[in-house]
This record gives sequence, structure tokens and C-alpha cells, in this order.
Amino acid sequence: MPRSHWRMLHTPPAGGAQNMALDEALMARARETGEWTLRVYSWSRPTVSFGRNEAARRHYDADRIRARGFSVVRRPTGGRAILHDREITYCVTAPASDAGDLHASYERINRLLVAGLARIGVDARISARETRGATPGPAPCFNEPWAGELTLDGRKLAGSAQWRSNGAMLQHGSILVEDDQSVLTQLRTDALGPIPAPATLAGALGRAPSAEELYEALASSVREIEDPCAEPLFVDDELRAQAASLIVHYEDDAWTWYR
Repeated sequence: MPRSHWRMLHTPPAGGAQNMALDEALMARARETGEWTLRVYSWSRPTVSFGRNEAARRHYDADRIRARGFSVVRRPTGGRAILHDREITYCVTAPASDAGDLHASYERINRLLVAGLARIGVDARISARETRGATPGPAPCFNEPWAGELTLDGRKLAGSAQWRSNGAMLQHGSILVEDDQSVLTQLRTDALGPIPAPATLAGALGRAPSAEELYEALASSVREIEDPCAEPLFVDDELRAQAASLIVHYEDDAWTWYR
């Protein structure tokens, strides 16, 4: 069977709409080129992101979010609310024909994440908890680990979600550097108990690794496990234009607060 060809991209911090638009543009690129892409990035300001089908308007207060100085965006993928601030985000895009089913693709990407985290000294594991995946319910993403998610000492370290459309796949996830997810309970319109303390990279390492460090570790794992010829990808004019055409969608309150 032919080996998948991978590209790798590390981008500077950007706003929520810009980050989501570039992820979706990379998904379109995977559809056209047949290549897999790993992207690692962070956010230019604290941003609350909602899952694609999450009832955000029912559970979160837009005025409270603005009062904290946070931005807000709705992801193209599913799952539940995340505060993107003291964390590092990864994105993997691929042609669906090469990704297998949901379980196979999660397993494949998890292997890379576990191997990359091991390179910086973090002994992450894949949760075997017997439960269904995260539904768009009221609790934030890091409330508890679900089957197939990354944990450290039994606590959730990374939350991931996947979306497939027109022959392409997009999976992205948030890996916590430090724990600030409990802030989400202060932004809600309803009462919710405290979020159990998740695992963090800083807690495991005694320091806060940079996005660049994690990118290099994950890129090395891509070359070792998936594609020894994996090459860097640069945001060229075509990819930039594709992302720019999608930004308006992610800036639109009609999408962000549609439910």
C-alpha cells in the first residue's frame, strides 16, 4: 500500500476566526492534493471556542465573555467548549479515502501525539474509559476524559474532535500547557460544578514548553512513524486566499451563536 505523504506547518499566534479558517483551508487542500498536513499553532488572545453542534447560546453568556476580554469562535469540528489561552492546538487534515474510519483515524493521530509528547518527556496515554465520545452537552471539554482521548496519570491532557466533509477530514485538538479551563464555569448562564483539574504539560515537566518545541517533536514523530520524506508546508498565496475567503464565516455571530 502506498505510503501517505505528509506536510508540516507551524504558524504564529492568530485570532480565532483566522485559525479556524486556515484549518478549513487546509482541509480543502487535502481534498485537492491527497496529502496529510499537521499544523501546530496558538492564539493571539484568549478565545472561547464552541463545538460545531454545541448549544452555546443556551449555556454561555456573550456579555461575560466580552467583559473578560475574551474572543469567541465556533469550531467546524464537534465537541464542547474550550478556553484557548494556556494551551497549544494541533490540526491534522487528510483525504478521507486515506484516513479510514473514525476509530482508525483517531488511533493513527493519537500514535503521533503520544510519540511527540514522549519526545519532550511527557508520558501521555490513551484513555480506555468505556463510554461514548463527547456529546454537545453542557459540561466543558476538559470536564472528563473520554475513550480514545489523551490522558496523563488518569487526567485529561488533550481534547480532540473531528469533522469530515466532501472527501476530506479535519481533526484538531487542544493540549493544555497550564490549567485555566475552570474559567469557563464563570462564563455560563447556568450553574455547573467545578471542573476536575486536568493534566498539563507544565505540571508534567515543571516548565511550560513552547508551541515551537511541541511542533518540532510532533514533526519528528511524523517522519519516524508516517513519512520519512515529510516536508514543511508554507502558507502560499493560494492557501492564504482560501483561508481569507472563509474568515467571514467564522467571524459571523449568526454562526457562532446559531444555537
